[in-house]
Order: sequence, then structure tokens, then C-alpha cells
Amino acid sequence: MSLAAFAGLLADPTRATICLALLDGRAWTGTELARLAKVAPSTASEHLSRLVAGGILAEERQGRHRYVRLAGPEVAALLEDLSAFTSAPRVPRSLRESNRHRAEARARTCYDHLAGHLGVAVADAMVRDGLVTEDAGLAVTPSGVAWLERLGITLAPTRGRRPMVKSCLDWTERRTHLAGLVGAALCATAMERHWVERIGAGRALRVTPAGQAAFREHLGIDAA
Repeated sequence: MSLAAFAGLLADPTRATICLALLDGRAWTGTELARLAKVAPSTASEHLSRLVAGGILAEERQGRHRYVRLAGPEVAALLEDLSAFTSAPRVPRSLRESNRHRAEARARTCYDHLAGHLGVAVADAMVRDGLVTEDAGLAVTPSGVAWLERLGITLAPTRGRRPMVKSCLDWTERRTHLAGLVGAALCATAMERHWVERIGAGRALRVTPAGQAAFREHLGIDAA
């Protein structure tokens, strides 16, 4: 597929809305995405078929149900980077939309890792404490490996192309948060231990009281 054809897939407002919704890392049905994008289910189905054919989305079927998700972390990173380079965000049209935007700016998921102010704060703290180094490209230090193991996280290189740790440009903070295997493991741990919890069906996260104590203890972050 040519660059122009690939860019054309994201140029449509409905398809862009669908892709951004799927940045929460979960699988959605066509009906759910149609409702979100405010289009007919048949229209959403056409858009989804094009995105699957273009390699942006992956399809999963369970019985009669069809689910779609982003094709992988590389696609998620591309979408987040593109969002960061767009023009100023649109003025919210309602109080509900404004509240959602503020919540996402505070803390959200970017595919399978932490983003927003919380994600950037985690990245800053890990660099400050020498758990991750930027000296010769982003890498986890030996002390970082030991710190992760104390959290119960043991990382082993995979055969895939996903790096151990990489930077991802945050579209609200305009700075980087951590992606890769480390970013995904930290987000999964925060979810499993209820340090963060989802707000509704979107990407926004709420830091729980347990999470405020944990981020303060492990990284010196005031996440209140």
C-alpha cells in the first residue's frame, strides 16, 4: 500500500474517530463503534472493512460477533504521534466532552501503556531515578530491572519487533511517555493492583487512593 493510500484511510473523520477510540487497547464491536462515531451500523461496517484491509485494524470473531482492535502497538504509536502533531484541539461542544478531555489529559491509556500527565510523570521519575537511561538510546538500567522485579515484573526479550522500552510522544502533554514492553507491563500492573481504574468506556483513567500511595512510594509522584 502506498503512503497516499494509507494516509487516505485516516483522512476520513469517521475512520479517524474509530481509530482513536481503539487506542484504549480493547476490542470493540461494530455496533459500539457506530454508536460512538454517530453513523449507521452499515456505514461503520464499510469503514471497518477498509481499515482491516489496510492493516490498521485486526478482526476477531467470537461466534456471530465481530470485534476489531488496533493491529498492534506500532499502529497505536503512529496514531498517538499523529495526534500530537495535529493543530490545536477542537473546543469541546459540551460539559461532558470537556470533562472527558480533562480526564484523558490527566491519565489515560495509549493502547496498552500509561499516557497523559500521569504517563509523562512516570517516565520522568524513572529517568530521574536512573531506572531508565537516555544516554545511548532509551534503555532499562540494571537498577531498573531490579526495581521492576521488586514490583513483580520480570521482562524477557520477545521474538517480535517490540522493543523493551521506547518513547511515545504524548498528544496532550507534547512530551514523551514510556511504551514498549516496560510501558505495557507497568500499565498492566497498575490495572491489576487497582492503582488506576477506567472511567466509563473510554481511555480515561482515575488514580485510586491505593494508586496515589503506590506512585508516591515507588516513584515519588504526587498523582492526586
